[in-house]
Amino acid sequence: MTYSDFDLSGKTALITGGGRGIGLATARRMAAAGADIIIAEYIVENGEKAAAEIEGAGVKSMFIEVDVRDSASVDAMAASALDAFPNIDILVCNAGIAQAVPAEECSDEDWLNMMAVNLNGVFWCCRAIGRHMLERGSGAIVNVASMSGMISNTPQPQAHYNAAKAGVILLTKSLAGEWAQRGLRVNCVSPGYIGTDMTLEGFSNDDWRPTWLGMTPQGRIGVPEEIAQAIFYLASPGASFTTGTNLVVDGGYTAW
Repeated sequence: MTYSDFDLSGKTALITGGGRGIGLATARRMAAAGADIIIAEYIVENGEKAAAEIEGAGVKSMFIEVDVRDSASVDAMAASALDAFPNIDILVCNAGIAQAVPAEECSDEDWLNMMAVNLNGVFWCCRAIGRHMLERGSGAIVNVASMSGMISNTPQPQAHYNAAKAGVILLTKSLAGEWAQRGLRVNCVSPGYIGTDMTLEGFSNDDWRPTWLGMTPQGRIGVPEEIAQAIFYLASPGASFTTGTNLVVDGGYTAW
């Protein structure tokens, strides 16, 4: 293995939820390694701003509006991406939402929306881009799951979020097994508490913050760049013998 195994020059990466947080940090990291970047984002302003920033760094970049809850929107995203770039080498399924609601108060709409974004959306994207990768016989997919797919968080109630993220982990392993001999690698990263806009809102809760920090051996929350590094590794040729892996990056939270 050489340093060239972490060079993404000549490759194209599509990142959902790439307009901010972990998605944007990942776009920056992959662009720094030479990859062209497609920002797939629901919030147009964020997506356009991110794509402009990435292109300013010296690689090609474009923004595609997508609603991952809608398989037709995802298929249209894939078609637009492949119209603009000859190949998609890397897919990062990062788009996601979070919500804290007691299970007995969780409405049908709450449950279905959580599954639509955090689980269905991952599958729609893997299926749409995976078809292209299978035709080529190569590709790397990295799904963003969560430590919440492995443990039940406290004190915030979020059964529907936990269930969706657990689904992402097993979906990842299932696709990895199906597609390994056809040239695709499929892995996921499970972050702990990371300082994104979504998580910082919860971190501001005085009833939650002491528990979050107290249950994390490193005693802090992470930053998006720490997750981006893990995603970058799994997407790179340096991880050529890695598939079906759930890489946990949580400051030690799940070690106890």
